[in-house]
Amino acid sequence: VSLEMGKIFVEGVGEVQEYVDVCDYAVGLSRMIGGPILPSERPGHALIEQWNPVGLVGIITAFNFPVAVYGWNSAIAMICGNACLWKGAPTTSLISVAVTKIIAKVLEDNKVPGAICSLVCGGADIGTAMAKDERMDLLSFTGSTKVGKQVALMVQERFGRSLLELGGNNAIIVFEDADLNLVIPSALFAAVGTAGQRCTTARRLFLHESIHDEVVAKLAKAYAQVRIGDPWDSETLYGPLHTKAAVKMFLDAVEQAKQQGGSVVCGGKVINRPGNYVEPTIVTGLPHNAPIVHTETFAPILYVLKFKEEDEVFAWNNEVKQGLSSSIFTKDLGRIFRWLGPKGSDCGIVNVNIPTSGAEIGGAFGGEKHTGGGRESGSDSWKLYMRRSTCTINYSKDLPLAQGIKFQ
Repeated sequence: VSLEMGKIFVEGVGEVQEYVDVCDYAVGLSRMIGGPILPSERPGHALIEQWNPVGLVGIITAFNFPVAVYGWNSAIAMICGNACLWKGAPTTSLISVAVTKIIAKVLEDNKVPGAICSLVCGGADIGTAMAKDERMDLLSFTGSTKVGKQVALMVQERFGRSLLELGGNNAIIVFEDADLNLVIPSALFAAVGTAGQRCTTARRLFLHESIHDEVVAKLAKAYAQVRIGDPWDSETLYGPLHTKAAVKMFLDAVEQAKQQGGSVVCGGKVINRPGNYVEPTIVTGLPHNAPIVHTETFAPILYVLKFKEEDEVFAWNNEVKQGLSSSIFTKDLGRIFRWLGPKGSDCGIVNVNIPTSGAEIGGAFGGEKHTGGGRESGSDSWKLYMRRSTCTINYSKDLPLAQGIKFQ
């Protein structure tokens, strides 16, 4: 993972651990999958829900989590009784091959064909073929909103089923009563972790006007202490971007931010060393609705914005097209429950006093709006990998009809 994706070593280990953890979770879940037994209005009848495998699950994953996202999908898909066909990102094929070899060995050691979890390597042409193929009973796609929309339309055209995990433009909101000892490391990790290449990366930081300057100063000081270096070095906290194209995207975004009225507090440049290294960047002074603020740039750029009132900042959190992850920092109990409620965050992940990134496998992962609406991993996400049948069994000698209809 460190070699091919560029993620720092400790995050690479953490990602593999996540696959191990979701396997443990799935094994337990395999003994708990069941449908309800419902009361029938007809005497001598039983009404039950039966869940069966969908069949073949196609899994298309992105470069930024080249192990864990496949782990979520494949582990749950398998305990639901499905076979899997995986297409990883073209730039992380070695990881895909290594993972598939491990899985195949485990399956074959347990007298099950390794082909239950098959792999295909390739680019957009392979993804298109998977999306259009009617033999693909479910297609799980993780990637950009732009490509996800194309995938969804291709799958829908054949009345297939899709699970979409797309972009995020995530916000952290810090109120005047927040514990800044929690805020600074949280904002740092959420914005700089994985060099800003998580779908849950914090891209917008809303600070109450009374603490804005203090937090910016402390955060800039923390940014200056980030240890940048070789991802294989255990001391490194921040590695390179994945590709040269990402470096260009970073530079373009910084330039647009300046043109739209932003001030670069720290960072904003390419680091002069081998590899795709850029400086982690903080930009202040932009309005909440600046075009660049509403653009998900997959790079370590944090836009810091001022607010006055709770209502306005909740609305600003929700005004972007994506709806993945969101966080507030406050000690106000009423505000916390307003944030969790119908007039609060419209995201699939809604946090309090923790950062936007670092989701646990036990909760359903995914988001709303242009994030795609999909859910993976915990809770009842297993239902997406199965088909439901409502079954009625007549164990009497009579034939009563529902709704009391008489047909004689």
